[in-house]
Amino acid sequence: MTRKGIILAGGAGTRLSPLTKAVSKQLMPIYDKPMIYYPLSTLMSFGINEILIICTPYHIDSFKSLLGNGKQWGIRIDYKSQPNPEGIAQAFILGEEFLDDSNVALILGDNLFYGNNFENDLNDANKDKDCATVFAYPVSDPTRYGIIYFDEKTNDVIDIVEKPKNPKSNYAMTGLYFYDNKVINYAKSLKPSDRDELEITDINKIYLKENNLKVKLLGRGMAWLDTGTFDSLQEAGTFIRTLERRQGLKIGSPEETAWKSGFINNKQLKNLALEMSKSTYGDYLLNLLK
Repeated sequence: MTRKGIILAGGAGTRLSPLTKAVSKQLMPIYDKPMIYYPLSTLMSFGINEILIICTPYHIDSFKSLLGNGKQWGIRIDYKSQPNPEGIAQAFILGEEFLDDSNVALILGDNLFYGNNFENDLNDANKDKDCATVFAYPVSDPTRYGIIYFDEKTNDVIDIVEKPKNPKSNYAMTGLYFYDNKVINYAKSLKPSDRDELEITDINKIYLKENNLKVKLLGRGMAWLDTGTFDSLQEAGTFIRTLERRQGLKIGSPEETAWKSGFINNKQLKNLALEMSKSTYGDYLLNLLK
């Protein structure tokens, strides 16, 4: 069973207003790259080469201008507009035709992951074809997230609570989810929550009830950044800048990811680099070939 990818890049980005009055949040820079490059590279890094971008109808042309059809990276990118932000789970209904009978990896367009063993975790999750896999990360403010509760004795997942007032755990669900094809019908069966949204937590509860939900814990050595506020946007840019300058390596580069994944060859990478020959980004890509 193949797996396709969805990047949910909709929403009004009201927490970043007035920055988002004219520009999509996911097109804003995280240091030297547009924000959407990071989730795009994450999906590409474990072999996904068919990706659907879901965004507002106002920004779809901007995304197409930046990303095109993905051919330059050896992948296929499709687009779907989300007129109203009606919940993360709505992505599976909007993406039904694109997904067809494939499994899916969904990532939020404002989420950034980085860690040494993360690629191994992604590959493991990708191999699980008949279940759901979500990633959990310890947070200091669990009332802002969907929180996973564990049995104290067995460490089995016993519940998932959306933005709990009195949280019994500090492990939040991150914005990366792996599902089988049944998720489309599950999404269709949902009723809107009190927020008038189709909640991703309700999808995960269905899988949990069926004893078909795996949770991978991301702990020390992993970074998960949700770049939806002014402070987190600035922190993410500083984080990427520090790592790239110290290591001399790019994080979240779709060109490099495509090349390492075998989607493009040396000549294609060189041509992409030459298109940006007056930037340090282009210089970096050229140096990969030396």
